Amino acid sequence: MVSDLVRVWASGWALSRQTPRPAEHPWGVYIEVGQAEQAGRHVIFEAHESAVRAAAGSVGVPHTWLKVPTEPEDVRPWLPGGWVVDEEETGHLMAVDLSATEPVAPEGYTESLERSGGVTFVRVHDAAGELAAKGQVALLGHEAVVDRVVTEEAHRRRGLGAFVMRTLSHHAVAGGASLGVLGATDEGRALYETLGWKAHARLAACVYRP
Repeated sequence: MVSDLVRVWASGWALSRQTPRPAEHPWGVYIEVGQAEQAGRHVIFEAHESAVRAAAGSVGVPHTWLKVPTEPEDVRPWLPGGWVVDEEETGHLMAVDLSATEPVAPEGYTESLERSGGVTFVRVHDAAGELAAKGQVALLGHEAVVDRVVTEEAHRRRGLGAFVMRTLSHHAVAGGASLGVLGATDEGRALYETLGWKAHARLAACVYRP
């Protein structure tokens, strides 16, 4: 179910970003982020009007976010004053049954690996040692949440994004995971679908800007 995938995504996102453990609420969870542009985020497990209104109504700190598994136009009428839907931050909830791969870095690039606190970090450098691409995956037992996959502008269209994704999946499977979950941008979704990932819901992004 979508609600189960959202729960996994929220837990993995918090682990990946090294935030405090998500706080349980009737509508989902709250994650304290503590950044100027994002004080924290409520993640709603099921897109019900009552859940959105309850979560939004509990917020008094500007730059607190809501993530809701539905279309932006569906959630907009449920938001109280001071809240807006951020179309640019709205994404896609995606998942895949993970399988082992033997990823090979494109010619001229090398990878490095680091593990810390349940998170595996993959970085790809060019021949001059400059960072070309990166990504990370948080392991939650049988689930893994992929996060922060980025290819630098000068190195795009060379297969690095796909290589990072395959490398993260490879290490997630080695760590015991069988299900992968992530939140994707529109651009990311296009790449991930070529690798077998399936979109299960939109992730409407709402922010309190009174």
